[in-house]
Amino acid sequence: MEKSDQLTKGMVSILSSFESRLMQLENSIIPVHKQTENLQRLQENVDKTLSCMDHVISYYHVAKDTDKIIREGPTGRLDEYLACIAKIQKAVEYFQDNNPDSPELNTVKARFEKGKELLEAEFRGLLTRYSKPVPPILILDAITVDEELEVQEEVTLEHLPEAVLQDIICISGWLVEYGRNQDFMNVYFQIRSNQLDRSIKGLKDHFRKSSASSGILYSPAVQTKRKDTPTKKAPKRPAGTIRKAQNLLKQYSQHGLDGKKGGSNLTPLEGKDDVLDIEIDSYIHCISAFVKLAQSEYALLTEIIPEHHQKKTFDSLIQEALDNLMLEGDNIVAAARRAIMRHDYSAVLTIFPILRHLKQTKPDFDSTLQGTAASTKNKLPTLITSMETIGAKALEEFADSIKNDPDKEYNMPKDGTVHELTSNAILFLQQLLDFQETAGAMLASQGREGKVLGNLQLNLLSKSKVYEDSALSAIFLHNNYNYILKSLEKSELIQLVTVTQKKAESSYRELIEQQIQIYQRSWYKVTEHITDRNMPAFQPGTKGFNDGLEELCKIQKVWAIPDKEQRDAIRHAQRKVVSEAYRAFLQRYANISFTKNPEKYHKYRPEQVEEMIERLFDTSA
Repeated sequence: MEKSDQLTKGMVSILSSFESRLMQLENSIIPVHKQTENLQRLQENVDKTLSCMDHVISYYHVAKDTDKIIREGPTGRLDEYLACIAKIQKAVEYFQDNNPDSPELNTVKARFEKGKELLEAEFRGLLTRYSKPVPPILILDAITVDEELEVQEEVTLEHLPEAVLQDIICISGWLVEYGRNQDFMNVYFQIRSNQLDRSIKGLKDHFRKSSASSGILYSPAVQTKRKDTPTKKAPKRPAGTIRKAQNLLKQYSQHGLDGKKGGSNLTPLEGKDDVLDIEIDSYIHCISAFVKLAQSEYALLTEIIPEHHQKKTFDSLIQEALDNLMLEGDNIVAAARRAIMRHDYSAVLTIFPILRHLKQTKPDFDSTLQGTAASTKNKLPTLITSMETIGAKALEEFADSIKNDPDKEYNMPKDGTVHELTSNAILFLQQLLDFQETAGAMLASQGREGKVLGNLQLNLLSKSKVYEDSALSAIFLHNNYNYILKSLEKSELIQLVTVTQKKAESSYRELIEQQIQIYQRSWYKVTEHITDRNMPAFQPGTKGFNDGLEELCKIQKVWAIPDKEQRDAIRHAQRKVVSEAYRAFLQRYANISFTKNPEKYHKYRPEQVEEMIERLFDTSA
């Protein structure tokens, strides 16, 4: 027990000593720990301070570090350049927040403005270098419609290389977000506006050069095959329509139907038909090209220009090209107006194909210009109205000119054939029918074709009185009425005329028959010599018959009836009447002896009389 107590006391003593030593150790270590912890904290603060100092000092070195890159510009390294600009921008923000009065702020601000200026220059430079006019052949491919293909091949107009486009988009985004600059939008529309206008002018020059060198155009109107592009055609209008109409008008005005020269106030265009036709084709294609190019420009613009600025920028971009097209259209209207003042009504044929195309294109035009200013949207409708007005004026004055064409004796066909006034008037109306949606509608809506024909009929009746011989007057009216009727029947004019004149066809047939009857009366002075009531006993009147027959055949042989069917019918009817009367006369007096020289009275056999009549209206006999 005692030993156990000793051990216990010894253990307690050891533990007490150990506890005392631990207490001493703790008392000595805790201050050291606290001191060490403070030193660590101080170290961390020093490190953070040094880091902050390095960061702050870096702002003071930004101008120097970025100097070389800024001076050399962004060309070829846009990403690196924009990263450099971002550093400068952060330096500007730091000095503005922490030391707004420091000279360093002015330095980095100047460097930022210089960087922005060079970005703007790069934007302009990229646009200028890579914006090229669209080649005419590519434009023609884009606006051409191939009627044989059910699904049309869409031609994409690529204005800028993809890599360049992405750079431009990147610069545009930076200028909007950080540059606080909208001047680049003005730069954009000015450069792209110039390219749009140059593209359309290039297409116009292509028409002129192609026609000058070969007379053949690759266009929807005139086809030319190329290796990489299928042959295409446009449904818009046939080539040569104006040239065909004006050449015919010129031909009739110079020579009439039978090669006789004449004159009329229906003057055709002189010597510029081919050029005019090319100009019309060119203008029509330029209108389509504008719509296609403008749509393509808008698609490009939406990738580069911020949304809320797109419509305004697009409006500015298209103005030059649109104004030039409208000015050219106004010049066409003005030229037509001057021509009408000269009584050159064939010139209005330039208006109708263009007017038709403008109306067909108007829905696409309106869709393309959606969102632009009202003044921009109204330009095409204003031109259409001008063309409709001048077209209507031309038709009105044309009808009046028909009525007022003077009855000049030297202007009348000596052979009684169709007057050039008639042929020109009918041809003019027929040519207008090529543009039924425009001119045809004008004719039908106001009954102008009826007015033209009514005025023509009155004028022809007046002109016929110039002839002293009533039979020639009848042949003249017959020829003209017949020409009008046949022309109406061969074209759709008859359908327009019957809208306002239900019995137009039968009316002309009656007029034709009346003139035939008037003509036939001219033979009474021949046949009256061999009728029973004019025959004195034993003194037959064949001598008067012979003289009258010879005189009438001589006169009427040089008259003309161009319509073979009518010519044969009139000859046949006259031959029958005269031949029957002559044969009856010869039969009655065959056995009567009233003279020693019967051959003096019975000069012609019936077959000879028939043959003489058969040669009537035959200038070659």
